[in-house]
Amino acid sequence: MINKKTAAALALLAMSGAALSFTQTAAAQTVINQQPAGVLSLSAQSSAQVPQDVVSITLFYEQEAADPSSLTNTLNQRAEAALREAKGVDGVTAKSGSFTVYPSTDRDGKISAWRGRTEVVLESHDFAAASKLAGKMSSSMQVGSVAFSLSPEAQRTAEQKLVTQAIDSFRKQAQTAAQAFGYSNFTIREVNIGRGGIQPRPVMMMQSRAMSADAKMAAPIAMEAGTTTVTVDVNGSVQMGR
Repeated sequence: MINKKTAAALALLAMSGAALSFTQTAAAQTVINQQPAGVLSLSAQSSAQVPQDVVSITLFYEQEAADPSSLTNTLNQRAEAALREAKGVDGVTAKSGSFTVYPSTDRDGKISAWRGRTEVVLESHDFAAASKLAGKMSSSMQVGSVAFSLSPEAQRTAEQKLVTQAIDSFRKQAQTAAQAFGYSNFTIREVNIGRGGIQPRPVMMMQSRAMSADAKMAAPIAMEAGTTTVTVDVNGSVQMGR
């Protein structure tokens, strides 16, 4: 049986242990919350206007018929003929675009006819070849739009140059800031490099004109590509030292 003196001693010991545990926890929390001195966060950016090197030309053919089945066959035949013609041209790739068939109604809401549209898209790095082919094919399909873009290869090449520039700018900023704060040097704590950029696709809309099947318009399409802004971001933090 524990006497009163022993019980009091045990209670005092327990209170001392709790106080010690609380003190250690508070001290540890203080260490965790302390921010290291002389840490500087920085960001740098490098960008360039890169000429767009891919052209995409959309050709289309529209037709009206009394029933959807015959209309679909007509549209398919026109698209297949265009694709066969395009495949014979070096440096230009052709693919199917959108295909739609929809009903046309009269005043009473009844279907009076069916209308359809099929598209073929030409893509190439060779603007002259694509322009010449589109002009030749405009005797059977109309030019709907011309769009320009930057190829992944051209973007990667531009980014490789911009990464070096952005890192150099980051280091210069760190050195200048460290000296301004009275430090003589710095070491990099962490750094992140982000690649990206605005990818505008300027589109030159061509005015649609009705053409007869035997109309001939072999003249190349006038076109001029724009540029795309490619950007590389470098951000992180450095530890300034004396």
